[in-house]
Amino acid sequence: MGIEEKIGQLQAHQKKLRAYKHAMNLLNYDGSTLMPSGGADYLSDTLETLSGEEYCLRTAPEVRELLLKLTEVSEKLDLQTRREAEELLREQNRLLRVPKEEVMALESAASRATACWQEARKNSDFAAFAPHLEKLIEIKKRYAGYIAPEKPVYDVLMDDYERGMNQKDMDAFFGELKSALTPLIGQVKEAGQPDTPFMEGPFDTARQKALSGMLMDIMGLDRTRCVLGESAHPFTTEFSRFDVRITTRYTEDDLTGNLYSVIHEGGHAMYELSIGDALSYSVLGEGASTAIHESQSRLWENYIGRSREFCHLLLPKLKELFPAQFSGVTAEELYRAVNLARPSLIRTEADELTYPMHILIRYELEKAVFGGDLKAADLPGEWNRSYREYLGVDVPDDARGILQDIHWAGGDFGYFPSYALGTAYAAQIFDALKQDVGVARCCETGDFAPVRQWLTEKIYQYGMIYTPAQLIERTCGKAFDPGFYILYLREKFGRLYGAGL
Repeated sequence: MGIEEKIGQLQAHQKKLRAYKHAMNLLNYDGSTLMPSGGADYLSDTLETLSGEEYCLRTAPEVRELLLKLTEVSEKLDLQTRREAEELLREQNRLLRVPKEEVMALESAASRATACWQEARKNSDFAAFAPHLEKLIEIKKRYAGYIAPEKPVYDVLMDDYERGMNQKDMDAFFGELKSALTPLIGQVKEAGQPDTPFMEGPFDTARQKALSGMLMDIMGLDRTRCVLGESAHPFTTEFSRFDVRITTRYTEDDLTGNLYSVIHEGGHAMYELSIGDALSYSVLGEGASTAIHESQSRLWENYIGRSREFCHLLLPKLKELFPAQFSGVTAEELYRAVNLARPSLIRTEADELTYPMHILIRYELEKAVFGGDLKAADLPGEWNRSYREYLGVDVPDDARGILQDIHWAGGDFGYFPSYALGTAYAAQIFDALKQDVGVARCCETGDFAPVRQWLTEKIYQYGMIYTPAQLIERTCGKAFDPGFYILYLREKFGRLYGAGL
């Protein structure tokens, strides 16, 4: 069999894998948006069966033979094909260590836990969710043991989301952030907050939906390939570069929650919609990593969306939709309002300055759970204690505390650190972007095509062809440096709250 025939088989295999992913993502999306609660168990059974079939497809002996043969002639392959074979073989090597039944059990448990979490969050009832959480923790401990029994469990779990991420490096990263930001947060807290009565509701839901559409258009999201839905926790699901679904949550007493959820999820969608045509059916046809993906959602949400220039663009649209609240408001007042820095309960609604502390809390809790120092039943108490210690806020109930995020219900332990890492990536990427593109001018004109084109050229088009480290180096001309992030926060909030900060 010649190389071209082998490559054809590889492409056919990947197309079948994408079909399975498409089907399972559709089911998961439906389960989080439209499915009646009574359908949860049947959905879990279906996903369990499909995950078993996908496991067989990924680990089939004939597929392994094909991948090994392609690896032997890797020097004759183009970059994309070589990387496809590498990724598929790496994933297969990991999967072959895990029994099929464990993969199926995880899919089923995560689906059932997600359905339970939705109800538990509504009722602020951690006790109802706790058995599901305990089961998922045990499954993930076994999973890590199969994959790399010689490594700490939490290192194995984090590696699933950001290749090479481990506790040693993340301890140093979070230690640097905590050292730099703790005194800054204290100084900002003492400086006092501007008066922002115009940010108080009610904000009509129908008008918020109109605002959501305006934001998608401003960002340049292709509405023929991207739609907006509603869910308990905003998220993005990519079925392909031709079909990306984002969701938001509307509450009439909070405008910024929806506003920045749409921009955040829109950033994720922009990435997926801009991946190169050649990767449409490729295993490489998705974001390079969770942290690189997060860098793009946070870049659009914060570095652009919370900028002074963007507030000038946004204000006329807010006055049009909500004249009672915004008729006499200036762009500078809006800018200060959307950049209030004050400790809060909810991660997704946190300001840029205190956001890393929300992630640090989750990181430390996950480390303790998978290090054997904390049980699932102890999490609410430790969560509440950590929020008092790090943010100085008291958690009133489970819904606004331990149950606020969906990630643990999906078995996504080790995911949270990538939020902080991705936000730090974004600072360095944004610094490079500003050197080539007039971002302020884009805000003035409402035309973000130059930003989209630059990000596509540097990051989006490549999918997973390059590693996160390679993308940062290629995009920024230097290796990742968290100092860009710390400097950005110091300068921005120093100006907002006093030059002495």
